[in-house]
Amino acid sequence: MSAFLRGVGLIVALELKQRVRGVAWYVILGVFFGLIAVVTIGVWVITGGWGTSGGALFSSVVYFVLLLSSLISPALSGNAINGEREGGTLATIQVTAITTGQIVIGKWLAAWLASLALLVVTLPFLAIAVGIGAVSAATVASSLAILTAELGVFAALGVGLSGLIRKPLFSVVVSYLVVAALSIGTLIAFAIGGAVTQTTVTQTTVESNYSVDGSPLAGCAAPSTSTYSAPRFDLYWGLLAANPYVVVADASYGDFTSSGQPNDLFGTIAYGVRQAQIPPETERFDDYCHMNGNGYVDDRPTPQEAMRSGVPSWFVGLGIQAVLGAAALFGAWRFTRTPSGRLASGSRIA
Repeated sequence: MSAFLRGVGLIVALELKQRVRGVAWYVILGVFFGLIAVVTIGVWVITGGWGTSGGALFSSVVYFVLLLSSLISPALSGNAINGEREGGTLATIQVTAITTGQIVIGKWLAAWLASLALLVVTLPFLAIAVGIGAVSAATVASSLAILTAELGVFAALGVGLSGLIRKPLFSVVVSYLVVAALSIGTLIAFAIGGAVTQTTVTQTTVESNYSVDGSPLAGCAAPSTSTYSAPRFDLYWGLLAANPYVVVADASYGDFTSSGQPNDLFGTIAYGVRQAQIPPETERFDDYCHMNGNGYVDDRPTPQEAMRSGVPSWFVGLGIQAVLGAAALFGAWRFTRTPSGRLASGSRIA
């Protein structure tokens, strides 16, 4: 095991040295820093500055890091293996004692560490959000931990596809498509599925009697019944489980106000997903005639109560992503190992 880890460490060191030697890497970090600064200032101005909670700012920065990482990570890792194969440098490594497994794992870890450097750049802005207040240590720890895991999934998909696909440009494009399918495709499928699947809801309403001039009369009006169609999003909420943004929101602890309302984007998105799991009532009855003196009383649980008592689904989504990443890495190992039993026409192993 120690020999295997030494080989992996050697690949990681070689990959990282190649990155830090180039000027492009520092340009990427500089641009990334500038974009995060613009977003931080923009959210700070929109939310009212220092007098407001830092939860909205903290969650916005975390989500923006996730967004930019999903755009940068495929470009950094999508040609990790086939790029070296085309350049003829992969053969130099394969003739040494380094195994194919060490190459694949080492390149994955190097790509993951490179993406984590983007997260490190944002730490000053996250510290500003925490300094504003109303961001718990549990929210900071849980959101950064799940964000780190998501970056690892992106890196695994990119490196794995670079070993499965021969052409570097094609593998980068496919990496982007896979990330887009998880981030945007799940939302589109969820919206379309819920919209096309409808159920009939019967609404019965009882109103008070009113005179012509609008003054209330004794007694209640006759019940009125109507029907309408409601979407069945509860049948398709599972599509959101693999969405990286939903996973981050659902796994983050989330902070709430004294009235139980979400204090950041994490709680808002996670609560929305929890509500999507509830099927619509097919029989609704609203009696506005026999309300007590206090009027309508909303006895539904607050978002905080619903979140704290409900069952999270983030581990299912992260598990799906982990399986996809592991399958891509395994495929890269199968297609890259030597000696190869069969090669596609016009291709080479190194």
